[in-house]
Amino acid sequence: SVCGYVYDPEKGSPDDGIAPGTAFEDLPADYVCPVCGVGKEDFEPEA
Repeated sequence: SVCGYVYDPEKGSPDDGIAPGTAFEDLPADYVCPVCGVGKEDFEPEA
């Protein structure tokens, strides 16, 4: 994401209702970064 947050599919994002084991591509379209609030479309693949 813009702020440097890295989504970890093994951990998910339980505070946002995303279960561990949820792949990034399976996140809902309205998923936003829990740190800075940018949308899923603004995330970039890790290098």
